[in-house]
Amino acid sequence: MEAGLPAERLTRESAKLKTGIVHLGLGAFFRAHGAIYTAEAAAKSGGDWGITGVSLQSSRMRDALAPQDFAYSGLEFGPEGETPERIEIVSDILVARENPQAVLDVMADPDVRIVSLTITEKGYCHSPATGALDPDHPDIVHDMANDLPVSAPGYLVRALQLRHARGLRPFTAMSCDNLPENGRLLRGVVLDLARRIDPELADWIAAEGRFPSTMVDRIVPATKPEDIARLEELAGWHDALPVMHEPFRQWVIEDDFVDGERPDWGAVGVEMVSDVTPFEHMKLRMLNGTHSSLAYLGYLAGFETISDTMDDEVMADFVRYLWRDEIIPSLTPPPGVSLERYADALAERYANPAIRHRTWQIAMDGSQKLPQRILATVADALKAGRSCPGLMLAIAAWMRYVSGDDESGQPIEVKDPLAAELRALSDSAADAEGKVAALLSLRSVFPPELAQSLQAPVTEAYRALVEKGARAAVREVLQ
Repeated sequence: MEAGLPAERLTRESAKLKTGIVHLGLGAFFRAHGAIYTAEAAAKSGGDWGITGVSLQSSRMRDALAPQDFAYSGLEFGPEGETPERIEIVSDILVARENPQAVLDVMADPDVRIVSLTITEKGYCHSPATGALDPDHPDIVHDMANDLPVSAPGYLVRALQLRHARGLRPFTAMSCDNLPENGRLLRGVVLDLARRIDPELADWIAAEGRFPSTMVDRIVPATKPEDIARLEELAGWHDALPVMHEPFRQWVIEDDFVDGERPDWGAVGVEMVSDVTPFEHMKLRMLNGTHSSLAYLGYLAGFETISDTMDDEVMADFVRYLWRDEIIPSLTPPPGVSLERYADALAERYANPAIRHRTWQIAMDGSQKLPQRILATVADALKAGRSCPGLMLAIAAWMRYVSGDDESGQPIEVKDPLAAELRALSDSAADAEGKVAALLSLRSVFPPELAQSLQAPVTEAYRALVEKGARAAVREVLQ
């Protein structure tokens, strides 16, 4: 690229593969993780495993990538520099809101053998406390009454209904979201919705469908304008919507697919296992649990990113304390894995200054994330008679955060499907005890028995946050 001249737009260099995977919720994470693994597997072992992405709501990604024929860039932020990569596995992007029938048609295509999902926790239209489908969710109410769905579970059920009616095999439905036993959860919400629509369809899905659980891991911060400029400088092309990611990546998948049909992911480093649960619990509790803890406490303490938070000695000691004393004792390690070495690796990844993962970004949708990331660990600790003041402080920090005002009284832009309800519950009481009690009454987040056990320790932690501030409250836990 000549100095002073604008870079040419990124374009596709290779022929498109026939679509074998439809991905619901094509966002930055999957484009920086599963799509790259799939591109590598197809390049190494062959197969028609092109990906058609589906955006359930926004046309932003389709509009940005269509002029590039859906090619895009990955930019790896390593401690020693950045490495650009061209990715050409996505063949098309559909916007469900604009044309739901087109989405159903591609999902019902016999060449499609896998429908994968990264729709975030709230996209499953379930109760986070129980994992069961929420039949009163507005999208589910709509999808029970209409052939053209709006929810991800609705699209799965209606597309499987089309395949069943046409005598086709079902596709494998594979969740790639941070949920415990995400395959089992997805199977449960799909079967529940299918049963409400057509019991015979539900029986067929139960018998013939497959819902493998997965564990995904890679830190993918939001792309900023300066990242796009840096990519242009390094690669010599302009990409309207690249993805940024750390060098580390991991994908563990239960090897349970309809008719065994899947890309050769194992050839490119994916761990294909019979039981993903130990990996999943390890990652959800050790990575996601501490990520959320650092997000709420770090934001309240004034830190913009996770690496900034880890640069503070008190916060860094706190996260190591959480792993050593409160989280690892609740886990059974996967075969051949040292949880202590895993914690050391996580600390190194968190501290990578090249990855500017904002605490505000990680704090989003906490009502959907809290049960599996933190509450499950707390429940296990209480059952075993272990105290967990650090995680109690993290829960209190979430409650302080969703009140909508930070420690200096400045407003917090709380992004959560229950944001208005959370604010109202917090505002319904004047003191720490009342605010904690009001938020613990939220049954979609806190099971009654656990809520009762949390009242006293979380109230104490909340008071410490209010009276001393987040950083001082963290230091107190460490003393």
